[in-house]
Amino acid sequence: MLVSKRQRPEPETRLRSQIHDRSVVASMLRGDPTRNGLIRGGLLTTVCMMALASWGLGRADALDGALEVRSAYVNLDKGVFLLHARIEYPMGPAIRRALRDGLTLTFELEARVDRERRFWFNLNVVELTLRRELSYHAVSERYVVRDTKSGDQESFATLDEALDYLGKVDAWPILVEPQLDGGNYTISVRAGVRRGHLPASLRVILFWTNDWARVSEWYSWLLPV
Repeated sequence: MLVSKRQRPEPETRLRSQIHDRSVVASMLRGDPTRNGLIRGGLLTTVCMMALASWGLGRADALDGALEVRSAYVNLDKGVFLLHARIEYPMGPAIRRALRDGLTLTFELEARVDRERRFWFNLNVVELTLRRELSYHAVSERYVVRDTKSGDQESFATLDEALDYLGKVDAWPILVEPQLDGGNYTISVRAGVRRGHLPASLRVILFWTNDWARVSEWYSWLLPV
């Protein structure tokens, strides 16, 4: 009678088998890394979308509302033309929440003076931008407006007061008489607001959006000379 002997596995084979079994058990205990990564990615996406929905940042109306130069004029004082303007900036819940969460908004007022020419494009004489930043300081609970050029700051208890201040520009020197050389000149003013500094907590949510930038129509008139 022939009796077949069952071959015993080699020690190296047994060791590999044990390592494999332990790896399977460990994987079952801690979960598959690829699957967990997908789950974490899905959760992050869901959280971001929920934040977008609650903030109203996913829509194109983050800066919805009036944005226009209501009035503007210049007066001549000791050979310097001083610009005065009144601007209405948009304000809404999205802006208020964004500022309180650390976002900075940049407010710009562009002014240009062009000399009119009959048979060619107008000649630009002056082009300036008044740039100021609006932020919220959580410690003092005040809204701060900072001139980016001079560094001067003003603080306000409410957002309404800060926007009212930003909307009033008085005695901004834009031109001196020696820059004029006869002819007709047109002054044009345009206001704009856009997203400035973005805190790390909002970068994931806002890095792909460009809804936080708007400009008004040009407000133009002839320079009285």
